Amino acid sequence: MGDLLGVAVLGAGHMGADHVRRLDRVVSGARVAAVADPDAARAEEAAAGLDAVTVHTEAEAALDAPGVEAVLIASPGPAHQEALLAAFARGLPVLCEKPMVPDPAGALRVLEAEARLGRRLAQIGFMRRYDAEYRRLKALLDDGRLGRPLMLHCVHRNVSSPPGFTSAMLVDSSVSHEIDAARWLLGQELTSVSVLRPRPSSGAPQGLLDPQFVLFETSGGALVDVEVFVNCGSGYQVRCEAVCEAGSARVGDDHGPLVTARGSAGVEVPQDYLVRFADAYDREVQTWVDATRHGRVTGPSVWDGYAASAVAEAGVRALETGARVAVELAPRPGLYAVGDG
Repeated sequence: MGDLLGVAVLGAGHMGADHVRRLDRVVSGARVAAVADPDAARAEEAAAGLDAVTVHTEAEAALDAPGVEAVLIASPGPAHQEALLAAFARGLPVLCEKPMVPDPAGALRVLEAEARLGRRLAQIGFMRRYDAEYRRLKALLDDGRLGRPLMLHCVHRNVSSPPGFTSAMLVDSSVSHEIDAARWLLGQELTSVSVLRPRPSSGAPQGLLDPQFVLFETSGGALVDVEVFVNCGSGYQVRCEAVCEAGSARVGDDHGPLVTARGSAGVEVPQDYLVRFADAYDREVQTWVDATRHGRVTGPSVWDGYAASAVAEAGVRALETGARVAVELAPRPGLYAVGDG
């Protein structure tokens, strides 16, 4: 491996372009060696100004490009399975944005493919595990000073939903972050899910069931509730409160700069996830680069990606049927120890 880890970035949209910028300007020890996107102009724009980078419209061409030693997958979710399997076939370490693979059957195929290799190659991009506040909450829960966790209360709000956003995507796209965060914070699997729906907000597009209230049960007897509201209009807000036997702790309160203007004062609310979690993304990618350069794989595993997809699928069925739906997981391969990540 050279002085700088050569990374192929697959996907040059909002997330991919931000990762290209991050690898070039923020993260140490890496460089962008290739960029791929079906939209050639978008790939060219993301790679503009970079030295010794090749641009492609096919993912596999980027994986085979000169100088590529690792892969960052930031393409749309349905393209992830093929890209992950192609990277595994080449022995390339991967950082894959969530969802790892949107459907559990495809996620299971990726899980089985990595398990056959007998070693981890992929880290999955659940960036909340790298957020400073979430890491402090995890430390509080792990050291036991608050006692046994009883409940997690979560809030996930966006200013507005993008075109084509569906009611199911509130669960399998937005709430997927809470799914992983809850599993990680509690060290427990989510065993069932129910979805309640108030009358849709007048600010939601026609036909979109927004907001929703999602309730998870866990293998350790805790409850996790999530208010997801993707057209709240005010800002991007993510909060989590752990209620335990001996106390509680909450993260995500808006502690931005106090702004005074035109006779009023208030706290600025982030309008975008790339703003709210900028430090978490930086820390996530830097950790991946550092581990990869030393031949290690850390962080959220393919098992975590698979489990999130399985829980999200159960959540979509709960939304559609109005019933409480049990989560069914395949046996965990020995490659993925409890507590990984």
